[in-house]
Amino acid sequence: MTEQAFGIDKIQLVKLLRRVAEGEAQLPEFQRGWVWPDHNIIGLLASISRGYPVGTLMLLQTGGDVRFKCRPVEGATPPPGTEPDTLILDGQQRMTSLFQSLMLGKPVETQNQRKQRITGWFYVDMVKALDPQADREDAIRLLPADRVVRSFRGDLIEDYSTPEKEYAARLFPLSQLFSNRDWSYGYEDYWKDQGQDGRKWWRDFEEAFVRPFELYQVPVIELGKQTERQAVCQVFEKVNTGGVTLTVFELLTATYAAEEFDLRNHWNNVVRAAWKAPEYRVLKEVANTDFLQAVTLMATAARRADAATVGIDEERLPRIGCKRKDMLELGLGEYRRFAPLVVKGFKDAAKFLRQQYLFDTKFLPYGTQLIPLAAILSTLGEQAEPAGAQQKLARWYWCGVFGELYGGSTETRFSHDLPEAVSWVRGTGAEPRTIRDARFSESRLLTLRTRNSAAYKGIYALLMKEGAVDWRTGEKTEITEYFAEAVDIHHIFPQAWCERENIARGTYNSIVNKTPLTGRTNRIIGGTAPSAYLARLAKNAEVDADTVANHIRTHLVDPALLAKDDFAGFFEARQHALVEAIETATGKAVVTEDGYPATGVVDEGYED
Repeated sequence: MTEQAFGIDKIQLVKLLRRVAEGEAQLPEFQRGWVWPDHNIIGLLASISRGYPVGTLMLLQTGGDVRFKCRPVEGATPPPGTEPDTLILDGQQRMTSLFQSLMLGKPVETQNQRKQRITGWFYVDMVKALDPQADREDAIRLLPADRVVRSFRGDLIEDYSTPEKEYAARLFPLSQLFSNRDWSYGYEDYWKDQGQDGRKWWRDFEEAFVRPFELYQVPVIELGKQTERQAVCQVFEKVNTGGVTLTVFELLTATYAAEEFDLRNHWNNVVRAAWKAPEYRVLKEVANTDFLQAVTLMATAARRADAATVGIDEERLPRIGCKRKDMLELGLGEYRRFAPLVVKGFKDAAKFLRQQYLFDTKFLPYGTQLIPLAAILSTLGEQAEPAGAQQKLARWYWCGVFGELYGGSTETRFSHDLPEAVSWVRGTGAEPRTIRDARFSESRLLTLRTRNSAAYKGIYALLMKEGAVDWRTGEKTEITEYFAEAVDIHHIFPQAWCERENIARGTYNSIVNKTPLTGRTNRIIGGTAPSAYLARLAKNAEVDADTVANHIRTHLVDPALLAKDDFAGFFEARQHALVEAIETATGKAVVTEDGYPATGVVDEGYED
């Protein structure tokens, strides 16, 4: 944003408040509600009465290409259809507090220090305001809406419900500050009748307290109407450092609302409603910004394709992307065009994940990988259905999981995933870089100990894909999960047994010694040696030992090694079996620490 894109000026406070009242200055819809407590408002009023600076106001001229839905400042009631000439980007709390306190003519809705909602009128004690030794904040107070102060029992303590009672107590209502002539005349007459010079009292108070408000000027930075949306949003968030960062969804909601489209309603009642069925529960944690990223990927890909058709040079083609700036540039027309496709893309992604034995968010390796997956499936449509296409997509997916490529900042990878995976599936391009970048080391298995790792969750899914069944019931894991039988990953050689045998904690806690079992099966296993719990499993399951052994084999575990309590032999064999399962899923060799293939097989059978 260049220097010419904004101006710096000072505007009289009373003029700003009148612009608020008339609707000439309003708030963009993405501004959150007014929540200032009473003591903050008192501090603000006291500062202005002393002529102290209270910060700069930031405004945005309207009428440019960037449009936001707007709303009046809380309490302002401009005529219906009033269009503002400026939007308040920074200063909402201050302007709302001052408007409600000084010009609204109604009780101010605020909150106390216990965050309880209260309403009332702000008054200034004229005696304290004229005392040079008194703290100005102590002179300002909030009275109840009926101007009557009562004890917690309801007993009357103070009553200022009529002007005469205000005059007598020398309490000036700040709601009269900019239109105080009638009040001041009444005050002077009241004290004249009491034999005192009320006029001098008022003149001293007016000079010390009222005039500073009338003369007060607010520093204002005003952004020009040509300011880009990205700059507006960035500036807004920089100056609102004390608040919660606005999401792109909130900003686009305000933008689309200016074109009479309710993005929030569409998200809640159209997009999310399409995923309510149990088979889509893996999409439960997809956020509105995730959905917008997928839509933006498709929109930017379409822009690039359109530009290519008219002969624009490769290096000048628009880029595919879904970073914040890209999403903020997503037009409503583009959203309307691609959102329905992406809704279906996410539903197809849920179906695809079910085929990979990923049914719920609990064991979903990367929620972020859903974004490019949905965009890829949206773009491919029916081209993603053949078995060959599904195999390629599965390989891309598992390379992302076991390459652990979707943690941290991923937008750049998304922008490559969409065109590369689509062209690869269509047979017009090379392997995506996600496949080329993926690398899994055999030693990584020893460090996978908690569900925080994507690869840990990936192995869980691969075991289910191998046909893992519960050791006691023989039921497939997805069945027990569906009926909420508390399936989780548990130790094969129990922790207590490993501790007694002095096996290193880092070893027995690794994924090599863990597998998915129901909670009840795990309780039967207990803390005893495998040779002891195998018999208990068979007895509880009311089957012979061979049947239990067959159940155990579905977990890539050799039951004969369990029967001998051979931890070392079991660990080596299971590690090798998991390596082979990962290689099958990714189509890439798992490597040892020195970079050589762990199984001696390098990408066999995966030539395109």
